[in-house]
Amino acid sequence: MIPTHTVEPGQNRMPPFRSQLGTLFFLAAIFYLNFVARIIIAPMMPTIEKELHFSHGEAGSLFLVLSLGYFVGLIGSGFISSRFTHRKTILISIIALGLTLIASSRCNSLWAFWAVIVLLGLFAGLYLASGIATLTAQLDSSHWGKAIAIHELGPTLSFLTVPLIAEGLLNWLSWRGVLAATGIVSLLLGGAYAKYGKGGDFSGKAPKLETFRVLLKNRGFWIMLFLFGLGIGGTIGIYTMLPLYLVVEKGLDRNWANMLISISRIGCPAIVFAAGWSSDRFGAHRTIFGVFLLTGLATIALGLAHNLWLVLFVILQPLLATCFFPAGFAALSRAVPADIQNVAVSFTVPFGFIIGGGLFPLLIGLTGDAEAFFVGIIIVGGLILSGALLTRFLPRFG
Repeated sequence: MIPTHTVEPGQNRMPPFRSQLGTLFFLAAIFYLNFVARIIIAPMMPTIEKELHFSHGEAGSLFLVLSLGYFVGLIGSGFISSRFTHRKTILISIIALGLTLIASSRCNSLWAFWAVIVLLGLFAGLYLASGIATLTAQLDSSHWGKAIAIHELGPTLSFLTVPLIAEGLLNWLSWRGVLAATGIVSLLLGGAYAKYGKGGDFSGKAPKLETFRVLLKNRGFWIMLFLFGLGIGGTIGIYTMLPLYLVVEKGLDRNWANMLISISRIGCPAIVFAAGWSSDRFGAHRTIFGVFLLTGLATIALGLAHNLWLVLFVILQPLLATCFFPAGFAALSRAVPADIQNVAVSFTVPFGFIIGGGLFPLLIGLTGDAEAFFVGIIIVGGLILSGALLTRFLPRFG
């Protein structure tokens, strides 16, 4: 959550930005594993589909189920962090993720996958609100754009490395072994955080019913909910189904497809910093407008392109889409009054994941069953493009 205070309890003065880089990079590492756990099946999906006889729509449904679990986890994270601390909530999340990944390696049917992956999404969802609260409580609000950009290295690097990790490990392990190995790494990182992690030693506040009522009447909340859905759809939604699109519809070899997807993410870490700087310099609203305009056009082109043009837009589309999140979180913190910002995060992000990380992959998968993956991608691109128009209606508080 984005807290309404700027210092942790007991602090009178914010520490320098540089002194908090260790904490920021530690949280980014946890966020990295959090994302790896949720997308590791994507580059292996052609293999999983073949072995377990899934249709493209059933493959897409896995990401919808995961998003539903993530929704429950994010909504419930406020109750967990209010009973414990943000630090303990982060610890519960990373350890439970490891155990769930190991369990997922034993799945043999769609129903079993659904049951395990909804838990994976739930435990992953516990992290974000406490991670953002821990991060922003360490710093003055003037540094939030840069700090969130560092934090966003986690998912950005996961998009870059997961295809390479999956392909590398598949030379030695089955897809089941890859899931189990990822779970073990998650457990080890949880142990490291328990021993060395700092910050977050304060409790969150459980959402109140009256706060929900105020939030639901707020226009900025509904706009940001949809914008986060589009932002997530442009990154995770496209990413999760891109290997199937490239392999099944475009005829690429799985190794080459995953290599290309990984190459397309090389520039994302640098551009995330540029997006954080742009948000601080030009304003979150202007940055989001430009991001959605360019990302929507690039996504439509991705669905229409062939040959070298396809390679170009596979590389260009994620570079543009990744720019949303530093500006998106900054805009969210100003789109609603300060006293309901934490609840706004707890609702906006999970609904956004259901839209962009669940419904969008399902849509693309269903069009893939009709042998028209490209149609689903074009529809998603059009929806992202519409997000640029919505930014003009966002209210500003502070």
